[in-house]
Amino acid sequence: MHDARALIDMGAEAVRRLARRGYTLDLAALENLQSRRNQNIRSADELRAESKRVASEVQQTAKAGGDIGKLKERARELKDEIREIEAGQEQVQEELRDLLLSIPNMPADEAPDGDSDADAVEVRRVGTPPAFSFEPKDHVDLGEATGILDFARATKLSGPRFAVTRGAGAALERALATLFLDLHTRRHGYVEHAVPYLVTRRTMTGTGQLPKFEEDLFKTGVADRELFLIPTAEVPLTNLYADEIVPPAELPLALTAQTPCFRSEAGSYGRDTRGLIRQHQFSKVEMVRIVDPAEARAELEQMVGHAEACLKELGLAYRVVMLAAGDTGFSAQLTYDIEVWIPSQNTYREISSVSDFGTFQARRANIRTRDENGKPKLVATLNGSGLPIGRTLAALLEQCQQEDGSLVLPEVLVPYLGFRRIAADGTPEA
Repeated sequence: MHDARALIDMGAEAVRRLARRGYTLDLAALENLQSRRNQNIRSADELRAESKRVASEVQQTAKAGGDIGKLKERARELKDEIREIEAGQEQVQEELRDLLLSIPNMPADEAPDGDSDADAVEVRRVGTPPAFSFEPKDHVDLGEATGILDFARATKLSGPRFAVTRGAGAALERALATLFLDLHTRRHGYVEHAVPYLVTRRTMTGTGQLPKFEEDLFKTGVADRELFLIPTAEVPLTNLYADEIVPPAELPLALTAQTPCFRSEAGSYGRDTRGLIRQHQFSKVEMVRIVDPAEARAELEQMVGHAEACLKELGLAYRVVMLAAGDTGFSAQLTYDIEVWIPSQNTYREISSVSDFGTFQARRANIRTRDENGKPKLVATLNGSGLPIGRTLAALLEQCQQEDGSLVLPEVLVPYLGFRRIAADGTPEA
């Protein structure tokens, strides 16, 4: 969320920067709402001052035995005028807030121009994609042939875009989540949390999912209580500190959690709807950092490294790209995508997004710290996937497949699994 005064002061520069992400800022409408808001505040203050003065005159005139009829009439008129001004002020304030909530974050200057994944700039490649002497299968065929993935029964339970893992597949999901949490808590300094999966509208608004992306969310409720299923642990983790002032000595805060994630994935189609790439429910380990704004860029680079460490531990080939300004998420200033190699598609596919939000989310959620003079100031927030379990499982199955249909898993998983190989019939083998 932006500060209206700051946008107006930036003027044409704000219009230019937001245009890089395809958003047209109506500066005149913003200025009009801000002006009306300020005028209402001034008018209300003037009327309250007059009301206070008239009340004092009523007391003094009554004490002197004078006629207070006209004064009391004016006092009643002033109360009505104040109520009317306050109602108008509330309406203008709501209109201004709705407009500000709809304006995306400004992309960082270093984000490349463009509006699609084709405009992303590659930063680095790590690892060599495996070369097979046979035609590699995709993770759906591999999972169903071994019996560790069952999409048909998942569809029977919940409809399309759900999955059931069984046997060695379920154990592999659990092992991946535990490995990632161990890396982040023991090596990277994150504090693990167990958080609610249902949150309020205000919580969703704090991190930017609402009001713009309501159609992408699953919603539930009991009686008059409205709750949303989280699309990522970013939502509860970041909002843990909503309406708080975090002492500077406690920054940076590094938080992590494994949660289910629920997304409607409206508009996705084709190859993405097959298998584990885009599902309505999936498990993910999330990283969130709450930092001093001056440290945000350095913290972003560090967080990218934390996500990369998960893939390096598994020996999976991947690359890192910087997203174009027009392809960056609504709340983000700058985003790195980490893309893992998917052999069946002969390409890299996104497995983690790591973003710097600047003070955008902090303003919405009212998360602050203190400056060197002790005055409250907004923090910066960052988040990244570290990593989604389903997409990691898909990449792992495809990069680790053998010609006979078996799977040879990374050595790092053996302490978590108790086995390293999954036979073609799904049997775990040492």
